[in-house]
Amino acid sequence: MKHDERTITFREREFKGSRLRCLLLTSQSDTEVAGVLTSLVAPHASVTPEDRWAPRGLREPDEGKLGETPGFLPEGGPDALTRWWLANPGRANTPNWDLVSTCRINDRTGLVLVEAKAHEAELGDNQCGAVDADNIDRIDNALAEAMAGWNTQMPGFVLSAKTHYQLSNRFAFAWKLATMGVPVVLVYLGFLDAKEMEWGDRVLLKSQARWRDCVLDRSKGTIQQAAWDRTFDVDGTPVTVLIRSAVVAIDVRLPVAGAGRLLDDRLIGDVS
Repeated sequence: MKHDERTITFREREFKGSRLRCLLLTSQSDTEVAGVLTSLVAPHASVTPEDRWAPRGLREPDEGKLGETPGFLPEGGPDALTRWWLANPGRANTPNWDLVSTCRINDRTGLVLVEAKAHEAELGDNQCGAVDADNIDRIDNALAEAMAGWNTQMPGFVLSAKTHYQLSNRFAFAWKLATMGVPVVLVYLGFLDAKEMEWGDRVLLKSQARWRDCVLDRSKGTIQQAAWDRTFDVDGTPVTVLIRSAVVAIDVRLPVAGAGRLLDDRLIGDVS
């Protein structure tokens, strides 16, 4: 009998917070994953076991990049999206998504885009890390275009590469995909009670209500507050923006003083 001698290597960050929970969530059977994803986006979209998502658990942990990862956009879509965002792709790439999945939205093929957090500080201010001058200009132009598009829907959006960049690019990509005819459900997902992340001055997410307050507070001045939990029509293509929470319970133990933590069990539940 031949043994499977493949080696799976994990990065340290894949054993922390929202990243670990996305991997555990997608390590279940296709039917279970589809059910959890559908519960996150219902009634706006549905996911079936035949849909494609990334990551796909601990064996396929790579995050989805819409400009590179195949299977999420129609032919030509990844190149068009990359050209919109980057002048010189090279080593640069379009943003990673914590979790992305194809889905059905109003009988059309669409995308679920998930930005996940496990404690309040993860939803902080940040700047674009691009160093190529042409890429910086292209990203600025893309954000300005998306901001203008969002403000025609509802005034009050301020998308920028200099402040709240991750938040800005999430909304920019959701808008751009809609202009390409791809329906989108953008989900800001808070993983509740991520106790292994509770050290220092970190504040864990304890409830859907607290997570919602956190999102509203930390997105103020960047995203129009009334935009959350609402569906927009972008030239006939829907974009829905949701704040949702879930519990992915992890049993972590320190068997020996100073030893690394061991993952013993997992439980997916309480999606809201």
